[in-house]
Amino acid sequence: MRHFFCFLFFSCLFINGQNSTHPLQTNDAEAQKKWVDSIYNAMTLKEKVGQLYMVQVMSNQNSVLKNRVVKLVRDHHIGGIIYSNGGPKRQARLNNELQALSKLPMLIGMDAEWGLNMRLDSTYAFPYNMALGAITDNNLVEQTGRHIGEHCKRLGVHFNFAPVVDINTNPKNPIIGNRSFGEDRDNVTEKALAFMKGMQSAGVLANAKHFPGHGNTETDSHLTLPTINFNAKRIDSVELYPYKELIKKGLSSVMVAHLNVPSLEPREGYPSSLSKHIVTDILKDSLGFKGLIFTDALTMKGAANFSNTGDIDLAAFKAGNDVMLMSEDVEIGVDKIMDALNNGEITEERLAHSVKKILMAKYKVGLHNYEPVGLYNLDADLNRLKDDILYEDLLENAITVVKNTNDLVPLTRLETKTLAYVALGDDDGTPFYNELKKYTKIHKIEANQLDVLINKLQSYNTVIVGFHRSNENPWKSHKFSNKELVWLYEIAQTHDVILNVFVKPYALDDLKTIENIESIIVSYQNSTIAQEKSAQLIFGAIPSKGKLPVSTGQFFKAGEGIVNNPIKRLGYTIPERVGMSSEKLKRVDSIAKIAVDSMMTPGIQLLIARKGKVIYNKNFGKHTYDGNRKVSFDDIYDVASLTKILATLPLVMEMEEKGLISLNSSLSELLPEYKNSNKANITIKQMLSHYARLRPWEPFYYHTLDTATKRPSGKYYRTKKSKKFEIEVAKNLYLRTDYQDSIQKIIKESELLDRLRYRYSDFPYYILKKFIEKHYDKGLDELVQTHFYQSLGANYTMYNPYRKISNQHIVPSEVDDYYRYQKVQGYVHDMGAAMQNGVGGHAGIFSNANDVAKIMQMYLQKGFYGGKRYLSPSIIDKFNTCYYCEKDNRRGVGFDKPQLDEEGPTCGCISMTSFGHSGFTGTYAWADPEEEIVYVFLANRTYPKAGRNLLLKRNIRTEIQRLIYEAIED
Repeated sequence: MRHFFCFLFFSCLFINGQNSTHPLQTNDAEAQKKWVDSIYNAMTLKEKVGQLYMVQVMSNQNSVLKNRVVKLVRDHHIGGIIYSNGGPKRQARLNNELQALSKLPMLIGMDAEWGLNMRLDSTYAFPYNMALGAITDNNLVEQTGRHIGEHCKRLGVHFNFAPVVDINTNPKNPIIGNRSFGEDRDNVTEKALAFMKGMQSAGVLANAKHFPGHGNTETDSHLTLPTINFNAKRIDSVELYPYKELIKKGLSSVMVAHLNVPSLEPREGYPSSLSKHIVTDILKDSLGFKGLIFTDALTMKGAANFSNTGDIDLAAFKAGNDVMLMSEDVEIGVDKIMDALNNGEITEERLAHSVKKILMAKYKVGLHNYEPVGLYNLDADLNRLKDDILYEDLLENAITVVKNTNDLVPLTRLETKTLAYVALGDDDGTPFYNELKKYTKIHKIEANQLDVLINKLQSYNTVIVGFHRSNENPWKSHKFSNKELVWLYEIAQTHDVILNVFVKPYALDDLKTIENIESIIVSYQNSTIAQEKSAQLIFGAIPSKGKLPVSTGQFFKAGEGIVNNPIKRLGYTIPERVGMSSEKLKRVDSIAKIAVDSMMTPGIQLLIARKGKVIYNKNFGKHTYDGNRKVSFDDIYDVASLTKILATLPLVMEMEEKGLISLNSSLSELLPEYKNSNKANITIKQMLSHYARLRPWEPFYYHTLDTATKRPSGKYYRTKKSKKFEIEVAKNLYLRTDYQDSIQKIIKESELLDRLRYRYSDFPYYILKKFIEKHYDKGLDELVQTHFYQSLGANYTMYNPYRKISNQHIVPSEVDDYYRYQKVQGYVHDMGAAMQNGVGGHAGIFSNANDVAKIMQMYLQKGFYGGKRYLSPSIIDKFNTCYYCEKDNRRGVGFDKPQLDEEGPTCGCISMTSFGHSGFTGTYAWADPEEEIVYVFLANRTYPKAGRNLLLKRNIRTEIQRLIYEAIED
């Protein structure tokens, strides 16, 4: 009686929603029918029954197993193969071989739920469905389906057993979990529809599984027969809802699970895959499904425990399934079905119903015009650049902020933060840590005992805890250990904590309290990209967009997720995402390698950013020609005259904005001692435009050398520091303290050039340094740190790095044989800056390419970076103006500008609104507002000898700039 009412319930409910269009029918329906009928009518009974079978094959299997498959193809005429483990080329070769043996081309299927990588090495893995379920933009999910479909089609796969449409309402589900789009039926349905649409648009047939719903089980049907205890009404309204909607939109096939569903099948412990009521009465009749119906693997214990070998196949076919997937014994199964046909237990009409559907599917996927899989370029075709682009988009849209007390994320006011990173879990968090380090100073803290860890964390106020567990497959454990929970709670007692979990959201079930954890982020997977994007989100380079696809624990519900806007810090991505070509940028590699190999410079750091994203950041060469230390991202270079725009100029701009000075302020107004000098009326605008008749430079050091030996004179230098000799120009070499006054005096009393014209000079920066330090009563090094670098996160940018970091990370600039007579490493190369205790207004800054890019990006963004307004747009524009162009002077105020004629500091292919500077050691930084490009080139071309500037002579830096612009494609 229960069976009757259940049937009546589903019949009444679904009869009006039946789909009239056959999902396997092609546009040339008449030709398709003619082909199907002709093939069917020419088949023997055994050949027809053989079409009902899809056999598992592995491209890495041994010869014995292969020979068994060959026999099944040749002698039993199986209709299809489901490929499992192996590699793409091996599978392609084997597939071509087996298809050649088959009288009728076989349907090829695979489990490629998140891509071919689910089964094959050397292929692409997209994020698991749980991550896709967090995305609000379903177009991205559709693109994922299409990309996976394109991969399948390229490998000769016709059916992908995806999408999983199980609604995962049980956090303890051991087999679905990450494979589900979530717990909300509407979200699961929307995602499944999008995925199906994308995949089928690529010509690969979709398969919704696991009917009638595997989302609320606590056991694995591979191992036993799980039970679904919901009533029929609940199953209809939730579990079956995705199937109804996908069927309306042309779903090609369904896989029926091995489940015990008492409300739908009255026989106790009877698998759903073998239930005529579930397969035929509900799926085919009530839901009106006309596509192919696959059993789940018949070798799974949920079905295999049911009956004798071969009986399962017959029962499955009688239940209404079309394809017996992975039968325990095809030969016996075929015999059982043929016996049933011969004795009238099964009709020819029933057989034709399934076989003709299989043939329709073969025609639909093009097997009436079969072509073998091409091997040429196969690996590249399965691992495309556009797949990487999509993967980044998916992760950026999925990562979910579920808690954010006091808006801790994204991190701002970096000058107030002391950051530590603590890794929990059993997998690698190196990509996360390395990405965090790009934004500010952060230390990885490790300990084997909690008290030691807490003691090490005492000097930090903010701790980022990364919970990293294996990303190898979706079934890997996601849980915290009890020890890890204790450590997390203890850390949170005394620190601001950002907890970032790189597993599925159910990890948060383990949290008994979240009171002291300020921010919690779910990143779903521990892939490299997930880790990098999470770090970028923490620092506000990308927004947070994701919504939880499942409820987790007592604190968070499905659909929740805090949306944060980016705060305009540099992000990191691939060129194509900002309209540039990776392929064309490879030419930049070539030029940089030529520069190193031709001994124009021992090494290079090279960075390119566009539209706020770093899309090229590479190192070339070594610290020295004869050394072994390769250039790394953490190494810093003496940037020479880039100091002018990285240190002095931002402070001058800030003072102008505050009204402390103006561009028309004269030297006599800034420094009273200039009132009666020949420079009294020179303005800031004139001298920073290098249009003030100032001499280019003065070899101050030369006046302090012994006239006979040409070595530092005892009159001016000592080898030990004292109050009278405290200016450290090099290791164990100290200049007289009062000589800085002599430098200022020489500049003030120097003669002006004979005529007014553009003439580059360092003198303005000596003068402005004195003025700025006098005004604030602080050193330029301290001022630029507190006003700019600390809050920018430019922690690799500093004066006198020998005092702060190891020489291992400081690239040497010269072997000095004319002044200091030693290797210059960690001390400024410029002699005049060295004579100012390493802190010059014109030179002295050391930095890496990433930090220089931050400052240039701040300029490009009109004075805004990382959520902070440093300078107003009007101030940036005022200083980035060429005031004397009509006088044949290209310069802005402090900034260099593109040339006005043939030769100059740029490639000549750049906008006139662009700006930048170059440095004597081989450095170069340039920003272009119109193309939103930042280009940074750091080198130590002066090592071991300054000599000829081959970088300049060969136009290396500007040639790279030209290649950058040629790589723009939008």
